Amino acid sequence: MDIRKITDDIAASAQITATDVALIAEAGYRAIICNRPDGEGADQPNFEEIEAAAKQAGLEARYIPVVSGKVQDADAVAFGKTLRELPGPVLAYCRSGTRSATLWSLSQAGSLPPAQILAATKQAGYDMAGVVRRIVNGGKTPTDTGDARFDVVVVGGGAAGIAVSASLKARKPDLNIALLDPADIHYYQPGWTMVGGGVFEPQTTARTMGSLIPRGVHWIKAAVAAFEPEDNAVILDGCRVVKYDRLIVCPGLKLDWHRVEGLVETLGKNGVTSNYRYDLAPYTWELVKGLKEGRALFTQPPMPIKCAGAPQKALYLSGDHWFRTGVLPRIDIEFMNAGGVLFGVKDYVPALESYIEKYRAKLNFFHNLVAVDGPARKATFKVAKPDAEATEVTVDFDMMHVCPPQVAPDFIRVSPLADAAGWVDVDQGTLRHKSYDNIWSLGDVMNAPNAKTAAAARMQAPVVAENVAADIDGKAPVALYNGYGSCPLTVERGKIVLAEFGYGGALLPSFPKWLIDGTKPTRAAWLLKEQILPPVYWKAMLRGKEWMAKPEPVTAV
Repeated sequence: MDIRKITDDIAASAQITATDVALIAEAGYRAIICNRPDGEGADQPNFEEIEAAAKQAGLEARYIPVVSGKVQDADAVAFGKTLRELPGPVLAYCRSGTRSATLWSLSQAGSLPPAQILAATKQAGYDMAGVVRRIVNGGKTPTDTGDARFDVVVVGGGAAGIAVSASLKARKPDLNIALLDPADIHYYQPGWTMVGGGVFEPQTTARTMGSLIPRGVHWIKAAVAAFEPEDNAVILDGCRVVKYDRLIVCPGLKLDWHRVEGLVETLGKNGVTSNYRYDLAPYTWELVKGLKEGRALFTQPPMPIKCAGAPQKALYLSGDHWFRTGVLPRIDIEFMNAGGVLFGVKDYVPALESYIEKYRAKLNFFHNLVAVDGPARKATFKVAKPDAEATEVTVDFDMMHVCPPQVAPDFIRVSPLADAAGWVDVDQGTLRHKSYDNIWSLGDVMNAPNAKTAAAARMQAPVVAENVAADIDGKAPVALYNGYGSCPLTVERGKIVLAEFGYGGALLPSFPKWLIDGTKPTRAAWLLKEQILPPVYWKAMLRGKEWMAKPEPVTAV
């Protein structure tokens, strides 16, 4: 007997026998639904036998037979109605369990998000790809797909999506490109650290999406619900279908605030803030200016996260303000890092450690934030040091800057495009999908082992544009991504440690050492971050002008 739990209320199973029913009751199930028609297989017990055994075991049993491969809308409605009537948890069965899982998926489509349904069935071992359009359509069979078709479809209108659309349009002006994104506003997220440090005004980091979409690119203002890569189709919310010849996937990642108990309820008050949100970065600066004594915590979750240096950038700029205003001796700064090192590339660590000393910050490694009690101003951390039993510690705070846990977006994690960890599965050099030759990915959502930064996306966009253009011309990939990422670590107001590195931690400086030595804090790097990079972002990167971003060519071996 192979019982597969889908949710706490429902499980699916392959064909059961009358002797299995007692075991099902012992497992805590209170009702059984049979979705297999009597007589479908020569070795199958009929429903009357199962019903009699269920009655003897004190279980309810219902018969909703469905022909294999022919699940009708009415069947799903009947299944949902029966689920509501029966005591739970319920075990539904058919020949393999797939019909039962399909019926559950369609019956819940009107009340649960498609990604949640797909995640639950995927975890149970059932592939709902064949009914994904019906799930997105509220469980009903679409009557009109209303297909639109484009040469290239780009999913995501963040830094990566707009940059790659512009770069590709510059190479192939006649391409029919569609960009899918439901957002009204586009944000320059690297600027939020500076907002939290009182350097930038928040409004300078936001522009309307419509003002940034490259000329000639169709903007479809809608969210993606699912992918059908075998049919070259993207399913939008509302079950509209967009077809493509080639697909570029770059929707960014998801900030999983809810993973920390109590965090959502206290964000923006009780001294809890984060530069990872546009509306909260000003609160960071408000807290920093207002704190005259007490304990300030800065947290960093397990990798991967976008801009791995951002949690400590907030620490440095805050510490610098307290140093300059003379209150630092009365403030205890603690860096609560789920990882085991200050920074992943060792060449930059000595410079950073000197500032940790300057600000008298305490480094607490292997400390992962798991809960926050905002009104009590207490934070709980799971401490999981190597070769030691995990423990929990609770720390009082007067101010806490939180970097949230981060995962791939829900609709990506449950899609055929994802690897086991939920990220889009690409070749780290060409950024082409490992299973689907007409799909590419870039930005924070893909699984190449690079730092997830805007600077990385700036380098990736030309690589993908070159390789998509080459593919259109019938050629093999012509450009390789070397893993470049940049993290301008704002160690004090007016100085930055400009970390630039690629795969394996290889240093990849953009400037000669006499101009900017990235391993040391420099004024030149601060001027780059403050005055040069924002206009480069808005006026070059997002317009397909690849300043200092020429792709590396593929070389014959």
